[in-house]
Amino acid sequence: MSESERYDHTSIEAKQRTRWETEGTYRTGKHPERPKFYALDMFPYPSGQGLHVGHPKGFIGSDVLSRFKRMNGFDVLHPMGFDAFGLPAENYAIKNKVHPRQAVDANIAYYKSQLSIIGFDYDWTRQIDTTDPKYYKWTQWIFLKLYEKGLAFQSYEPINWCPSCQTGLANEDIEDGKCERCETPVEKKPMRQWVLKITDYADRLLEDLDELDWPESIKESQRNWIGRSEGVNFKCTIKDLGIQVSMYNSVPQTYHAETFTVIAPDHPLVPTLVAGLPNEEEVLNFVEKIKERKKQNKFNISTDLEGIFTGRYIESFADTGHDLPIWIASYVVSDYGTGIVNCSAHDERDFAFAKKFNIPLKPVMFPSDIDEAQKVADLEYAYCKDSNGVLKEPARFAGRKWGEVRADIIEHIVRTGLGDRRVNYKLRDWVFSRQRYWGEPIPLLHVGDEVIPVPEDQLPVELPRVESYAPTGTGESPLADIPEWVNTTAPDGRPARRETNTMPQWAGSSWYYLRYMDTQNDEALVSKDAEKRFAPVDVYVGGTEHATRHLIYARFWHKFLFDIGVVSTKEPFKRLMNQGLIMGEDGRKMGKRYGNVVNPDDVVAQHGADTFRMFEMFLGPFEQQANWSTASIMGPRRFIERLWKLQDATFAAQSHEDIRFALAESIPKISADIEAFAHNTAISCLMILLSTMEKAPELSKDDYMTLLKLAAPYAPHVTDEIWGRLGGEGSIHESTWPTPPAVDTNARPVAIAVQVNGKSRGAITARKGATQDELVSIAEADETIAKWLAGERIRIIHVQDRMISFVIKPVA
Repeated sequence: MSESERYDHTSIEAKQRTRWETEGTYRTGKHPERPKFYALDMFPYPSGQGLHVGHPKGFIGSDVLSRFKRMNGFDVLHPMGFDAFGLPAENYAIKNKVHPRQAVDANIAYYKSQLSIIGFDYDWTRQIDTTDPKYYKWTQWIFLKLYEKGLAFQSYEPINWCPSCQTGLANEDIEDGKCERCETPVEKKPMRQWVLKITDYADRLLEDLDELDWPESIKESQRNWIGRSEGVNFKCTIKDLGIQVSMYNSVPQTYHAETFTVIAPDHPLVPTLVAGLPNEEEVLNFVEKIKERKKQNKFNISTDLEGIFTGRYIESFADTGHDLPIWIASYVVSDYGTGIVNCSAHDERDFAFAKKFNIPLKPVMFPSDIDEAQKVADLEYAYCKDSNGVLKEPARFAGRKWGEVRADIIEHIVRTGLGDRRVNYKLRDWVFSRQRYWGEPIPLLHVGDEVIPVPEDQLPVELPRVESYAPTGTGESPLADIPEWVNTTAPDGRPARRETNTMPQWAGSSWYYLRYMDTQNDEALVSKDAEKRFAPVDVYVGGTEHATRHLIYARFWHKFLFDIGVVSTKEPFKRLMNQGLIMGEDGRKMGKRYGNVVNPDDVVAQHGADTFRMFEMFLGPFEQQANWSTASIMGPRRFIERLWKLQDATFAAQSHEDIRFALAESIPKISADIEAFAHNTAISCLMILLSTMEKAPELSKDDYMTLLKLAAPYAPHVTDEIWGRLGGEGSIHESTWPTPPAVDTNARPVAIAVQVNGKSRGAITARKGATQDELVSIAEADETIAKWLAGERIRIIHVQDRMISFVIKPVA
């Protein structure tokens, strides 16, 4: 038995990985004369549980592309690092009674070992760790620049507070009113916070989305999250109190339909509204009830409609002359707009609320269909957001369509002093401080009531080692209990106290892609030469869960760095690809509670890294969800074994015609598929090409080595091993990507099915595009078919390059 007859993935894969590391095969910068290609993975948070088989899917997809680009003459930057600050690491440490530093170091080592055995072409010399002081020195530097430009400010407003994690949260950290990390209902709590003015960049974040090669669904998610709307702030007065309030309206066309006002239960104006009224106690009890229900997760803001009349009115609203009763409504959010909204029959939720509490409604917009218009008049349903709806009021705009009258109505409202133009955003300024230990210290000093930045030459402000790092729950970080760290001296010699809030996990991940370009730089976060060399990221691969938070934050920081001259591009990520989830074999998301987690280490040990890589890419379209299937993994394994066995073929001097034609078709197809992340169809093409070579009467060594090159991005270990055995120079991954052989594809023989009187009688081979007469001649010359052609030919049916069918009257 020859050595090559049995493929031992364990020894061969270990051998190749050691060789790649020793020779620096994937080191960036070896060919500075070449054009660059920057492939980036969303770096992982290294949890104690390690990777399951779903996590590497995106990494494999980008790895295939980066290998392909290297073979196509690019100087590839494909780095990896670890996002290790934040609540997940700290909560894990608290649960397991281990210091976060110790836990993170162990988890990073485990993750790196898991990633290494899969055979990625990462340049590990550029590894970063967001918890390394040499790294977060520059995170702190960026914060200081934001502070210097007035984009970081101290706030004392009520913020989102997670009572379980015991820290403040940004809006982006909340899902359905609950903490994204622990699913505890979030409360509002007044607290000193540091906030970043991301809203100053809202318009640019929106406008520049059009320039990006990103999935439209992700761009739409960002548009919705930023939530820009242009409307009117109506000037209103609360009757009998004389208090002036503003009421934002994004659809001012229907302001004559507004018959009542709603205010959020937690709006700070509520106690003033009801003070001294007979129902004061009842209203305040209602407010506390709603707050408690939300806190206990017993309230759905979208479906539960609860309300109570305050006893107060908006006085003679706008030019309608009507007072509007003010209701407290459970569905109103205090931090959107002004937290007070005028309501009408032309909003579905307002309509439902009014129906429930018998509040009068007055539609002013109607459909053109008479029957439907009557239903609207009878308040059978809310007629809203139809650009063809016709207005009945205001009288000066009666008869005009809702869609085309908007600008004129806004102009009327502004001209008559009823309100002002206003652009509103759902996006809120970024609550940037956390009352936890495991995060980057914020580099500010407090001298009395004055805030002073830490001098740049004193960065980094290092996180001190502590014994107790559990959250205090008091609104202060555990750092506040370390007097020897907190108490310091200001640059001018005055006594000072350090800022004790820490940064959120999103800080370090908002600029990490820049540090990969220049990891050893002690003078700047990235040199201008390195940034101009590698920016922007050519393709960024990761999950859709980062559609808003990470991607919006990173784009915000990048635009700020552009404004101060640190970077040369307006956007950080030119192209974005999202991988679909890999679910368990039971169709559920992999997790310990379902017992369906598959460890990639086990799969690699049993089947090999190349098999694992090919299987994940062959599961289906890259961006779509797929289920893991242990049984199906044998298909890619058999492909690798067949590829391995083919090295024992007796190679011919010349390339066979069938193989030349197959390569001419396959090389462009595989190349295009890799660029498009259509990895499943590229692998299918590889499988067909392998079968063609196995069946060919003769196989040249050059053609076989071309097949190895085409398979190399997917199966890097086995292809590099065979490449070396057959005398290939260096590593296959530094060889040149093949070009299609020059052949006339129209001259390629094709198999033509032959039917006689509707029955299959075999097949003939003819040139592509052969005429009917040519096919008849070939069929008549084929002994196995000719015997069926005896008799009178009544008709011949010819389907180009596929079939020829004879209708024959048999010989009597």
